[in-house]
Amino acid sequence: MENPPEMIMIDLHYWPTPNGHKITLFLEETGMPYEIKPVDIGKGAQFEPAFLAIAPNNRMPAIVDRAPADGGEPISIFESGAILLYLADKTKRFIAQDLRGRVAATEWLFWQVGGLGPMAGQNHHFNRYAPDKIPYAIERYVRETARLYGVLDRRLDGRAFVCGDDYTIADMASYPWIASHEAQQQNRADFPNLKRWFEAIKARPATLRAYAKGDAINPPNGAP
Repeated sequence: MENPPEMIMIDLHYWPTPNGHKITLFLEETGMPYEIKPVDIGKGAQFEPAFLAIAPNNRMPAIVDRAPADGGEPISIFESGAILLYLADKTKRFIAQDLRGRVAATEWLFWQVGGLGPMAGQNHHFNRYAPDKIPYAIERYVRETARLYGVLDRRLDGRAFVCGDDYTIADMASYPWIASHEAQQQNRADFPNLKRWFEAIKARPATLRAYAKGDAINPPNGAP
C-alpha cells in the first residue's frame, strides 16, 4: 500500500543501481514513509537543473527529508554514504550508539564508498561499457576488486555481519556492489564468509522489497 502524501517523510531521487539500492535497503528495513522520484540516468535526468539543485555532483541517489529533526525547512542530502549515515542518525537504527560500534560502522561505510564502490565501478566500466577493451585496465580492476572481496571476507570471519551480530549501514553499503559479482568477474564461492553473509542479506524481506521496487522502475533485460 502506498503512503498518503501527508505521511511521506522522504523523497528519494533514485535509479536502481548499486548506490541507489543502498538507500531503498535502509528505507525498507525501517518502514520510513518515502516516495521514489525516478532519475533515469540512461536519459540524462541526473543533469536536469532540478536534480542538480539537490545533487550538485550529478549523481544519484539523493534525498529530501521533509521532516528534519530540527523542525526546520526540508533538507537535501546527496552522496549515498552521507545519506545512510544521516538516516541512521535520524532513526537511531542500523548504527551502534556506543563509541566503538559507531567507529566500526563508519569506517566500513567509508571503506565501501572510498574503495569497493569506485574500484568495482571501474571494473564494470572497462569490462562491460568501454568502447575499446583495454587488457591492462580490465586486469587491474578485476584484481583490485578481488583484493577488496578478500578484505571483506576476512572481516566476516567469525562475524554474522560487518560490525558483528547486528546488521548495519556498513552491510547495506557493500551488499549491492557484491550483488554484481558476475559483472566484476568474481566468484562468490571463492570467498566463503562473504558468500554466507551475502545470502543472509539477500533473504531478508526488506531486501526483497527493495529490489522489487527497483525492478518495477527499470525492469531487468527489458521485461515488461
